[in-house]
Amino acid sequence: MGFQQGLSGLNAASKNLDVISNNIANVGTVGFKSSRTEFSDVYATATFGASNLQAGLGTQTVSVAQQFAQGGLSVSSNPLDVAISGNGFFRLDSQAGSTYTRSGQFRMDKDGFLVTNTGENVTGYTELTLDTSFKVVGTSKLGNIQIDLDGINAQATTDLALNVNLDSSAVAPSTLTPPVAFSPNVPASYNYSTSVSVFDSLGTEHTVQYFFVKQAAPNTWLAYGYMDGTAPADQLDLDQATAGVNAHTMGFSSTGNLVSGATTANTAVTPVGANSLVIDMDFTGSSQYFGGSGVNSVSQNGFQSGSLVGLSIGDDGVIAGRYSNGVNQPMQQLVLVTFRNPQAMIPVGQSQWVATLDAGAETINKPGEGVAGQLQSGSVEDSNTDLTGELVNLIVAQRLYQANAQSITAQSTILQTLVNLR
Repeated sequence: MGFQQGLSGLNAASKNLDVISNNIANVGTVGFKSSRTEFSDVYATATFGASNLQAGLGTQTVSVAQQFAQGGLSVSSNPLDVAISGNGFFRLDSQAGSTYTRSGQFRMDKDGFLVTNTGENVTGYTELTLDTSFKVVGTSKLGNIQIDLDGINAQATTDLALNVNLDSSAVAPSTLTPPVAFSPNVPASYNYSTSVSVFDSLGTEHTVQYFFVKQAAPNTWLAYGYMDGTAPADQLDLDQATAGVNAHTMGFSSTGNLVSGATTANTAVTPVGANSLVIDMDFTGSSQYFGGSGVNSVSQNGFQSGSLVGLSIGDDGVIAGRYSNGVNQPMQQLVLVTFRNPQAMIPVGQSQWVATLDAGAETINKPGEGVAGQLQSGSVEDSNTDLTGELVNLIVAQRLYQANAQSITAQSTILQTLVNLR
């Protein structure tokens, strides 16, 4: 029986050497997950006929278990490279069906599809719902990610937020001697002015200048808006509630906080050849404190047309287009897939796996949800092979192979001795 034990040991050691060698060979493969060989002993007798005198029949390989520990992250020069920090997989679509990978080495093909370095399409949410500031508020339709390579059309300004501080020590022009009536051409008739750029439906840039005039009534200011100059100028109706009134009243508390007149819907003039500008004005957060007037923040949602000049991928998987007009617009979103038992997935090469029944059903997640993990763009996940450890394992496996070969040699010597008996 000694040959059987030695032969099983040789087979097991050979399998172990194969697995270790494969780990070492893929130490530089992005997204590679190392494996380990698992063994069990072998006995001939069934459980109820077992005896404590059995010597055993050797060993056998029962599993090549994949190790899905996180690999290190390395920075790359490709902005479409993405590394997963977590337990998820990228979902791919190929001719063979759905496959899964940890290798985020992506690129664009000639049709704008996001593909792997071996040509498989990358799956994600292909329809995003955006608010007026281009924030993602909803996703739908799972499919192959395809980037629209065309430019972005001009967008007229519809929202403008202006946060200002108005000097509490300012003197109301109406209390001067003689009183000074407001006129955009008379600096003494207003206390502070600032300008903001807005855009019409053709993408033409216009300058809106706001004038703030302190009133004789305590903690009260009037705001006037003029487009494209002051002489002559197109005055904006900042108070549509009262027809013909072009000033907007802002009221502040005794502690300097804006308590009335934070928002207003105002209709502007119609620029030549473009649609009317209808802008919702928001003064929320404005204040009246001592120390001079000034702008704390300003934002608006209009822009000129622009061409696509680049792409970026956020840690939430949102792919955004970067345009020549400075706009960054979300386009589509990567997804991450998790399984209850990822070790039951079968590797099929090219750093990809296919799912099995034992792996469980796929769970589709947005990056950042649950244990799927987050993404890091411009990076790749290195192989999780511990090269030093595998070199040590290689030496041990080699010695085990030699030891089992020696046991066969010993058994052969014993048999030769028996043959030579006279």
